[in-house]
Formats: sequence, C-alpha cells, structure tokens
Amino acid sequence: MDVAALCRDLVRIRSENPPGDTRDAAEYIRTVLAGIGIGSVVVSRDGRRCNLITRHGNPSLLLCGHIDVVPAIPDGWSHPPFEAVEEEGYIWGRGSSDMKGGCAALLAALEKVVESGAEPPTEVAFVCDEETGTGYGIEYLLARNVLHPCDTLLAEPTPPLSPCIGQKGLARISLTFRGEPGHSSLYPAVGKSAIMEAHNLISFLQEIHEREYQVGREMEGIIGRSSLVLEDLFGIKGLDHILKRVMFNPGVIRGGEKANIVAERCELDLDLRVPWGCNAGEIVSEIASRVPTASMKVTAVSDPSCTSLSAAIVRRLCGAIREEYGCDPVPIFQWAASDARHLRKAGFPAVEYGPGEVTTIHGIDERVSIRSLYRAEEIYRDVILSYC
Repeated sequence: MDVAALCRDLVRIRSENPPGDTRDAAEYIRTVLAGIGIGSVVVSRDGRRCNLITRHGNPSLLLCGHIDVVPAIPDGWSHPPFEAVEEEGYIWGRGSSDMKGGCAALLAALEKVVESGAEPPTEVAFVCDEETGTGYGIEYLLARNVLHPCDTLLAEPTPPLSPCIGQKGLARISLTFRGEPGHSSLYPAVGKSAIMEAHNLISFLQEIHEREYQVGREMEGIIGRSSLVLEDLFGIKGLDHILKRVMFNPGVIRGGEKANIVAERCELDLDLRVPWGCNAGEIVSEIASRVPTASMKVTAVSDPSCTSLSAAIVRRLCGAIREEYGCDPVPIFQWAASDARHLRKAGFPAVEYGPGEVTTIHGIDERVSIRSLYRAEEIYRDVILSYC
C-alpha cells in the first residue's frame, strides 16, 4: 500500500460531520486491513456513524484516528475539496491533514510491520465523531469497554518535531437569555434586552480571559516551549497567553425580533479552552452564577490533561522521531482538543503525532505534504515495532 494513494482514496470518500456518516470510510479501511490479514469489526450506535476496531487479547499499543472531517464549502479552494488533487508535493482536500493523512500513514505502517513477520500487539480504532463530540465515537467505545487501556498513539496532525503530550481543557455551553420587550425608543429606560444580557456575559468572559494561573516548574517549561512552537507555526509573536489563559469564542449568537423592538430572546453558543491550573467545572459554575435567569446547557466539559514525559509511548515516539529527523524532538502541549482527553481520563497514556499542515486545518486549501506522509509512516513503523 502506498501511503499517498491511501490518503487520496480516503479524502475522496465523503465523511463530513455533520451529518457524520462514515460507513463508506469504515468499509474502505476494513477492506485494507483484511488485505494484510487483520480482521476488524464495526461498532455503531445508529448504523451510520461507524467506528472500526480491531481486537487483540493483550494489547500494548492502541493506534487511533478519526475518519470524520469538518464540512467544506468549495468556494475559494484552489482545488475541489474532495478530489484529493496531488500538486506541488501536496495532496489537497478536506481531511488531508485532519486527519485522513495520519490514518493512511497508520495503515501503511501497520502493513510494513506485518510484512516484516512481526506480530504487533496492537489494537486499532478508527472513530466517527471526533469533530462534533456527540457521543458516537471514542466516548461510545470507551463506555462499552471495547478498548483495552494501553499506550496510545493518535495520528492527529502536529509539527514534525513536536509530539503533543497534553491539551487544554474544554467547555461548550449553550445559553438562552430572556428579555422584556418594549419599544426601542424607550430602551434602556423601558424593557430588558436579551441581547445585552448576552453582551454582558461576553464582557465578563473577557475578565476571565485576563486571569493567569499558577502551575509547577516542569509544566511551566513545557508551556513555554509549546508557546514558541505555536508562534513559529503561525508566524505570530506574543502567543504565550494562549496556553496560560482561558480562551473563549462566542461562536454562534441568535437574537432579537426586529430593530425597533427590545430583544425578547437571545441564544449564545460558547466554546472555552481551559488552561492548566484551572478547573473547567469551576469556570462553568462561575458563568452559571453570573447569569442566574438564563437557561444554560453544558454540552461538553473536560479538564486539561497530559501524559508524562517519562511514559513509554512518549519515549518511544520521541526516539523514532529523532531517528527519522536526526534532531531532538520538542514535546508540546496543545491549544486545541481531541479524543486524547477522553482516552487519558479512561487510563490510556495517550500522545498525538501525525503528518499535516497544521495552519490549514479546518480552513480553505487544507493539504498535507506527501513527504510528511512517508516520514510519518516510517515513524509509526518504528513505534509499532518497538512494542513487538
């Protein structure tokens, strides 16, 4: 199997989430695994959002990837987002970096290990619901106890020398504010605006954002190194606050009835990323106390998590990266979130590492370097062999 060809095939299989239908992608991977003598089973709550797993009696390593991708509107793309055009040393398309390129590299590496005659003590999980996190993917598998806790490698895209050993916490909250309608010419003397209630909460979140939290010396060092990697990646200086503070995004707001009516209703969807030294639940509680009359629904909450630098999976992965690139890796903490948080909470020492152009993830002209696919394949092969 050629890793670039696998990546192109996977990108061409539509699996946007929403709606999250991964049947075709799971069937393609099932066929690939069967071709190298590895059986797999589909596990699904609804028959459409499909996870594919393999089984081993006593696994030492779990290889994990997600096969759902975020939607893509074709406007503005250099190449149609689901045609997987190969040009200028890249494969272009939605999911090429996040993370069908990584899934392809896992499959190609696994084939090399099997063909070498080794018997890898691994399980594989390709999941359907990482991009929306609505309980059909890794959370569903963990709840059903179909995965055995062991060292875990997730093929999420990372900088080539920087495996991700930890990530910030996460809170997603939906709020509905109720106002008292009236004629706009009398506001604010008469009436109560639901939109202004939402605005006041956003102002309070800015206050929370200004706080900084204390952490231990080792963690502070990792955060500092991670911030430098982040700055280099995006070409922007002064990003150290991203890993140290609560970051928030009022991603969706819907409100009001008419310009000359004081708004009676306003809905606000928030995404918050929570740093080390801070408890996600406490932040959620603080927000709830600030808006006692609003209806509030928490759709996701998790604390920051990390895997120890001394963990076997971290040491073995760093050794494989060093062998491939000839220089020392720099393990980092991540500013975003992934399925690693659920796995760590369930007792899996998890680390992320994979091919991809990180700055194009979820954006127009997402792409993956073909060279990075081959290098990731070699690194994965070395890691798998180290467990054989």
